[in-house]
Amino acid sequence: MLIVLSVGGSILAKELNPDSFKGYAEALKELAKEHEIVIVTGGGASARDYINVARSTGANEVECDYIGIDITRLNAKLLISALGDAAYPEPPKDYKEAQDKLSSGKILVMGGVIPGQTTDAVAAILTEYLGANLLVIATAVDGVYSADPRKDPDAVKYETMTAKELVSTVMTTEMKAGSKSPVDPLAAKIIERCNIETIVMDGSNPQDVLKVIRDESGKTDKKAVYLGTRIIN
Repeated sequence: MLIVLSVGGSILAKELNPDSFKGYAEALKELAKEHEIVIVTGGGASARDYINVARSTGANEVECDYIGIDITRLNAKLLISALGDAAYPEPPKDYKEAQDKLSSGKILVMGGVIPGQTTDAVAAILTEYLGANLLVIATAVDGVYSADPRKDPDAVKYETMTAKELVSTVMTTEMKAGSKSPVDPLAAKIIERCNIETIVMDGSNPQDVLKVIRDESGKTDKKAVYLGTRIIN
């Protein structure tokens, strides 16, 4: 299988702890023994901090996006460092380069690409462009909820949902640089448009991500997924 994995900066680089990058690197190397892997890294709190400063000093949203992209690429480089020889040594700068480098046989790690696209959207577009079998969005919550579970105690988790339902759920997300959401509206629309097999899950423990993807290998049913929400098209 060819798998695209979007790893949120909120879990990979929450405190810039090297153990987080090392833990993901070990899980990814195990996964790469069985599958082709492309990872898209998010920016997390560091990106939001830089973006907030830039916005306060007068930067427009496109300029803020470029700053966020730079941070996602730094996180990609840190993960590449942790992966060592298992990874392609530089993050691809665009979708075409990612396609070209896929033949290297190495794990590809990349960050953001252009303003206006979150790394989840990049991962969704990349899944379609590469013809990948599965998109996994590893975030800080265990799936998609009817509301933010950290703010609303009555929020209900969806075990499975259609791509159309996903779009309706996330359309209230503010589309600004550094915005937070389990899946952003653009990524959700791409998942719907391209009929992408998708799992949104808690990626805090990389071994959980490894388990979910291994469980998906050769699976034909569309049941609920461990620590996540399955998007059914």
